[in-house]
Amino acid sequence: MTITSHVDPIALKRIRFDSVFRILPNGTIRPLTKVQIGGFTLGPTVAFSSDVSFGGVKLAKYAGHDLQVEEKDGEVVVKGVYK
Repeated sequence: MTITSHVDPIALKRIRFDSVFRILPNGTIRPLTKVQIGGFTLGPTVAFSSDVSFGGVKLAKYAGHDLQVEEKDGEVVVKGVYK
């Protein structure tokens, strides 16, 4: 008898920063959907300044770059940034 363990591979995607975040005219950043980054979960009602760090990473620094994400339970989980 063979026992097969089924493990779903993590489906990482490359998406544009502006498909997940919007930079408002006053310079604050707002998620367009529910997002997890650096262990923090943010929703569309949350806006934060460009000086805020998540897990030691200043997100505003990567505006215009692509993000490596996993979509999990209706949430976008940011795993990395393409430079």
